Amino acid sequence: MGSCQEFEVTVHTSPGATCGTYGRLYLSLIGSQGQTPPVTVNDKHHLLAGSTCLVLVRADGLLGQVVLVRLRLEAQIGFPNVDWHCNRVEVRQRTIAQRPMSEDSEPQVFLCDKWLRTSDGDVELRSGKLCLLAEETEEQLKQHRLSQLQRQRELIRWRLFVEGAPQCVDLKSLAELGPNFSYTHQSPAINMHYLRGFAGRAEPWTSYSEMETVFAHTGHQNSVARFVKAHWKEDWYFGYQCLNGCNPLLLRRTHIIPPNLAVTSHMLRPFLPAGSSLEEELQNGRIYLLDYKLLDGLEGNRINGKQTYLSAPVCLLHLNRQGQVVPIAIQLQQTPGPQNPVFLPSDSSCDWLLAKIWVHSADFQGHQLVSHYLRTHMMAELCCVATLRQFPEHHPLHQLLMPHIRTSMQINLQARASLLAVNGVFDQAVGSGLKTIPEILRRASATIQYRSMCVPDDLSDRAVDNLPHSFYAQDALRVWEALHRFVLGWVHLFYRGDEDVQNDSELQNWITDINTHGFTQNSGFPQRFQTKAEVSQCLTMFIYSCSALHAAVNFSQLDFALWMPNCPPSMLRPPPQVKGAVTDQDILSYLPDINSTQRVLMTLKMLSQPGVDFIPLCHYREAIFRAGAHRRLVEEVQAELKAINDDITERNRHLELPYTYLSPSGIENSVAI
Repeated sequence: MGSCQEFEVTVHTSPGATCGTYGRLYLSLIGSQGQTPPVTVNDKHHLLAGSTCLVLVRADGLLGQVVLVRLRLEAQIGFPNVDWHCNRVEVRQRTIAQRPMSEDSEPQVFLCDKWLRTSDGDVELRSGKLCLLAEETEEQLKQHRLSQLQRQRELIRWRLFVEGAPQCVDLKSLAELGPNFSYTHQSPAINMHYLRGFAGRAEPWTSYSEMETVFAHTGHQNSVARFVKAHWKEDWYFGYQCLNGCNPLLLRRTHIIPPNLAVTSHMLRPFLPAGSSLEEELQNGRIYLLDYKLLDGLEGNRINGKQTYLSAPVCLLHLNRQGQVVPIAIQLQQTPGPQNPVFLPSDSSCDWLLAKIWVHSADFQGHQLVSHYLRTHMMAELCCVATLRQFPEHHPLHQLLMPHIRTSMQINLQARASLLAVNGVFDQAVGSGLKTIPEILRRASATIQYRSMCVPDDLSDRAVDNLPHSFYAQDALRVWEALHRFVLGWVHLFYRGDEDVQNDSELQNWITDINTHGFTQNSGFPQRFQTKAEVSQCLTMFIYSCSALHAAVNFSQLDFALWMPNCPPSMLRPPPQVKGAVTDQDILSYLPDINSTQRVLMTLKMLSQPGVDFIPLCHYREAIFRAGAHRRLVEEVQAELKAINDDITERNRHLELPYTYLSPSGIENSVAI
């Protein structure tokens, strides 16, 4: 008769203050040839935060190599049903002759690093390196991958949020998320004192002086907002914001004048260099375009019982000899005609200023719903749901992606239940109200291109990468390249060649799920991965969108909106149909009411605050990133990001208006606000 197998099993509870539990924990070992019956782990010990529990497990029959540890948490009668956070389980095998066990023997480590609930039933942990499905040798481990995905697909389902836009997770409340996908955003103290108290003022601003009084209390400590207030009327600063404001994703070079923009070479000659023409400037690549056709024909929201208005401007800009991008023509609606004049810098100062304000108001809608919500929040959730449904936990790409997308389901659930819901800020204070939001998201989703989400392609396609003052472009490219090298290194660890990519069914199912529930086939998203390079680009795109891009479009928004005329969330009068009929006082009558202005600013102030528990880009709390080749890759990318951060800090010392939003130390690892 062969010797009996015995195992010393050590269960580690994570050290967080609430990680312990009153529950009773049962444990089984599953081997290549059998399994042990459940034993109670905490009969004589408590599962306290940071504690270890040692239990002896005996295999009465043939067990073979231990491949899985099965845990089950049950509530104890008379005690609260409290979740438990397991750090890991360590297993050492010994024979009967080994008493006591040698401390030098290496344990088999089964990482957990997650919450367990009594409702989870049996939870199985595995040890060993991350691997692809094709590398699994034990049948139990193949089945474990399959059963884990089946369970995940039952829990994490797709749901239609807006027809034609990327789908979201089918959960109705935060409670359904469970503790592993929930988090607490601890905001620093936010001073709303001077923004409150205006709820009853459903009326227009009476003067710029009245706005300045409020700004003196709310914006005086914000150096960017003070700069905005000082320069918002100036043409060079209008163009600067297209490059470095809160929406740096729209400006693009054009070599042709859009057929619906009613300008002529003669009309624009005064605003071009002496001796040049519109045709020459187009040919030389010095003409740029802003086009808000996404908003064409859409009805504005009703705010405070008043109709508001949307426009769909087309704006032509010129790269002048001083390296500035300045507006030279603005048409406020898409269809040309006598009641849709083209406004020019030579028009009256009030006409020209109002035309630029209309562009900024249109940009507010596009920024909030497309550049911000669609391209960061919805992208993160799309990736998260597909990852949970198609990659088992032991797949290397599951582990790479989850720190960047885990928070997306909660923050988006909260957004859909508050900001984008009845009586939320979009319903009560933004020009694109609840009836219009679905159409904007639908139109944007139908036209979005994969290339536009990949920074090098996007900057090159829009020809903003080499502009002299394009700080977003400069910093975005460096951060992208650092992330891309990190992702390439990770992919190289697990895929020997392109054939491994082609044969990874879990990876192919993942991109199929994203395409099925994401964008149209015309978007240019990979339909199937053929090479490691394609995989690396796609992973980098998702990580960049969930971290750096979100930092650029979210944490900047309050700075540019505190002086409200620079970024009006709604407009109370329709676009002007003639020139020469607008006064300074008339401009005030176009701007949003006092109470809706302050409500938007309160929301933006809340959204623009990083959490006190902020995790910087490529910093990881997960144990999988702390050892071996994984750790070396993390150390390399962190060093590269620190060098980028130092370079940006040095550059900003010499700028009157520093660009800080893509300093890596201020980029959060995921969409968490």
